[in-house]
Amino acid sequence: MEPLEKKIAAQLESLPVRVALVLPGARRLGAAQADVTLTLSDWSALAVLAAGQIGKLAEEIVEGRVEVQGRMRDLMAAAAHLLPGSPVGSDTRWWTQAMRHAKSLAAHASPQKDAEKIQFHYDVSDDFYALWLDPRRVYSCAYYRDTGMSLAQAQEAKLDHICRKLALRAGERFLDIGAGWGGLLMWAAEHYGVDATGITLSKNQHAHVNRLIEEKGLQGRVRMELRDYRELDEGQGYDKIASVGMFEHVGSANMPVYFGKIQRLLKPGGLVMNHGITAGGVATSQLGAGMGDFIEKYIFPGGELLHVSHVLRELSLAGLEMVDAENLRPHYARTLWAWSDALEDRLDEARKVLETTASERNAGKVLRAYRLYLAGCAMSFEQGWIALHQVLATRPDGTPETGSLRGAQSVYPFNRGYIYAS
Repeated sequence: MEPLEKKIAAQLESLPVRVALVLPGARRLGAAQADVTLTLSDWSALAVLAAGQIGKLAEEIVEGRVEVQGRMRDLMAAAAHLLPGSPVGSDTRWWTQAMRHAKSLAAHASPQKDAEKIQFHYDVSDDFYALWLDPRRVYSCAYYRDTGMSLAQAQEAKLDHICRKLALRAGERFLDIGAGWGGLLMWAAEHYGVDATGITLSKNQHAHVNRLIEEKGLQGRVRMELRDYRELDEGQGYDKIASVGMFEHVGSANMPVYFGKIQRLLKPGGLVMNHGITAGGVATSQLGAGMGDFIEKYIFPGGELLHVSHVLRELSLAGLEMVDAENLRPHYARTLWAWSDALEDRLDEARKVLETTASERNAGKVLRAYRLYLAGCAMSFEQGWIALHQVLATRPDGTPETGSLRGAQSVYPFNRGYIYAS
């Protein structure tokens, strides 16, 4: 046995699940009765595995050079132990390169280019997403207020949690930036009576939500626009604003533009909820071990994660005051596993759906990429490598006497009781 193969064999023995490798030429390493079997068609994958470059291994799988048999949960249990160290480490060399690349991209950012990036991900196929999302197609972290909740119940709990935090009231002007398939937009309009505007860069989502508005008879009170947030009119202003799962696409260099625009769109004294994925490390914009590169290439081109401390700094510099922050990291781990398990249960259907919009080969690549992406992100949230923060902020109105609490300068009551009161 070659030295590299000996190293791999020793690694396999130390894993928490039984893993086998089938090498080119059909020779086998590892467990005889395996939970996960990786069949390699190219010797290069062996070196990738030995180095713990999990993101590169994922690329080999997507491209069909490594075949996987077994559950995604078992594969991720093995992957976490194959890493040479935490992917949220102090490797400043790759982080500096990533930041330089991100700033270069940001310098050339435009609404058109951002729209192309969003459509790359969200316009894969509505029917594909419908296979593994909840019935409302809420594509963001759920809120398991009670541990026994189903995914659908937890997503509704999340929608209501956001509405409660924003203290929505009937007749208020409400803006949903990156409104997705309209879950929050519809919930806010139907349960809180707001005048709701949603925006998206996804053509599929735009068409879907406008069909919902017509079916529910909400024309005139709810609207969905195919529009970049930078193009929104600042004339009238909004009482409340939500941005859910959107600012991950903005990038560090564009944070001043993003929060500055929100500050100008928000009426003095109003509230904004920024709900988004944040980095686990203070000085990292993507995961190491090739994992961030995999997501950039196959899932979210142009995406960049910021630590919550960076988010709060940029928010404050824009003239917004943070009044509440909540980390829902474990909730997103459970959400992603629910999505992953649902997709695993319907792989044949998913493949057929994707083949209607792509060739058989490309459909296979998309499906393999999403299987790895959902399960890999679930593992990453479990490990604490990435997090999910809901940050509630206000635009102070400059009047210390506002409301019943002296110095509040906003509609926020400066206590959390109103969020949880029945």
